[in-house]
Amino acid sequence: MKRIKFGPTDLLVSPIGLGCMSMSGCYGQQDDDECIATIRRALELGVNLLDTSYNYGEGHNQALIAKAIKGRRDEVVIHSKTGTTRVSGKRVSGTPEHLRKTCETSLQRLGIDCLDVLCMSRVDPVVPIEESVGAMAQLVKEGKTRHIAISKDASPELIGRAWRVHPVVSLQDEYSLFIRNPEGGLLAACRRQGMAFMAFAPLGRGILSGRYRSVADVPAGDRRHRDPRYQPGNIEHNVSIVHKLEKLAAEKGIPVATLALAWLMKREGPVIPIPSSKSRDHLEQNVAAMDVDLSAEDLARIESICPPGAAAGRSDIVTHKV
Repeated sequence: MKRIKFGPTDLLVSPIGLGCMSMSGCYGQQDDDECIATIRRALELGVNLLDTSYNYGEGHNQALIAKAIKGRRDEVVIHSKTGTTRVSGKRVSGTPEHLRKTCETSLQRLGIDCLDVLCMSRVDPVVPIEESVGAMAQLVKEGKTRHIAISKDASPELIGRAWRVHPVVSLQDEYSLFIRNPEGGLLAACRRQGMAFMAFAPLGRGILSGRYRSVADVPAGDRRHRDPRYQPGNIEHNVSIVHKLEKLAAEKGIPVATLALAWLMKREGPVIPIPSSKSRDHLEQNVAAMDVDLSAEDLARIESICPPGAAAGRSDIVTHKV
């Protein structure tokens, strides 16, 4: 598998990553052995970028990754988010204390000495970005992470302020055919700074996979029951868009999920999608997107089927801990 530079670093990563969130129960049941096999299969296929978080499964996710990569640390690039916590009813994500605690605890859980990228899960609305970035920069100096990044609630202005304190190598945010918000300035800001852009939920939290046709298809206990895109009225509209995309995908002999990921990798950036997989079958379907050739005509057809704003349901709701 080819490699691309991860932002302004010397890290070389696969053009598609593996999001590990679904391996810790947020999207229904999972099997630890299959999840470990999925991570190892990703490495066999050349996918070396793993995305995790301090919050996923309250530590289960990072412990799972530790088992999967034992003895193979040099084969992976670990991007670990710091998560958020509640203090006096308020979400805390950017205090120096929180950033240090989550970094050091993540290292212990993962069984490693240094993260490749430590990513603040959300821009804290109370803590100045300069203070948060300064705290993460100190962790770089101490050798606890090689690089730092940010995710969620960033803006071009905040990115500029962050860079005046320390290089920020990537931005992670939701981006898919259904959620086009980053096109409003974030992608351009990343290009100006030479940052990588990581697209989480690149399959619209599952709808663009083609596996969900109605609310009844969503497993009990799955957090997507709270996602506006899955609510009655919205899901029918969104599935109708998927049906149209499936026709184009069928012409190319690929699943609609593969088409949606291939579209993302054609966006100027580069954009690195990190679809979450908890089985080898889904992983291999996602990785196949790298070999899909989309012509200018294909891209125009996709855009006509699903232009910005086409999907129904707000995109600003938090449906999982990051």
